[in-house]
Amino acid sequence: MQRKPSHLENHFELFGLAPRYALDEATLDRAWREIQSQVHPDRHVGASDAERRASMQRTTQVNEAYRVLKDPLERAAYLLALRGIDPKFETDTGMPREFLMRQMDFREALDDASKAADEAALERLHVRLDVETLAVRNSLATLIDGESEPGAAVSAVRELMFLQKLAHDVERAFEALEA
Repeated sequence: MQRKPSHLENHFELFGLAPRYALDEATLDRAWREIQSQVHPDRHVGASDAERRASMQRTTQVNEAYRVLKDPLERAAYLLALRGIDPKFETDTGMPREFLMRQMDFREALDDASKAADEAALERLHVRLDVETLAVRNSLATLIDGESEPGAAVSAVRELMFLQKLAHDVERAFEALEA
């Protein structure tokens, strides 16, 4: 079960950003580089053991916060957790029928393209996934940043999880064709 991050662990505050799904990645990148330049262990080579350990811990914290905020799925789940919403990814498998039908369609298309070793069909599936993923990300920006009904945001996050997993499976199918 996800716990609500404490005030001191807020990744957005660490980088001086508003806690929003839609964020400027260039601003995040600049903030990360600036903090890294201050806390990186290489800057503390001549420091005491305790200061070097603290630098390593802070670097790890900064890198983890950056990783979470950089990834759209992780960022969405983190924002839900900040709001005390547990998406129950592991235990709640219910999804809208329309989504389940699209999921089956995607899986069948992937299976057919893989069995036929059809690179063009895999590419078309990849493009469809990119379009769907962008639509879900745009929806998440509206749902999370607009602070609408949490259930809709949770469903959208779960849909994005599926789409990312499927995109990974498509990449593996491309790799299998190349092997």
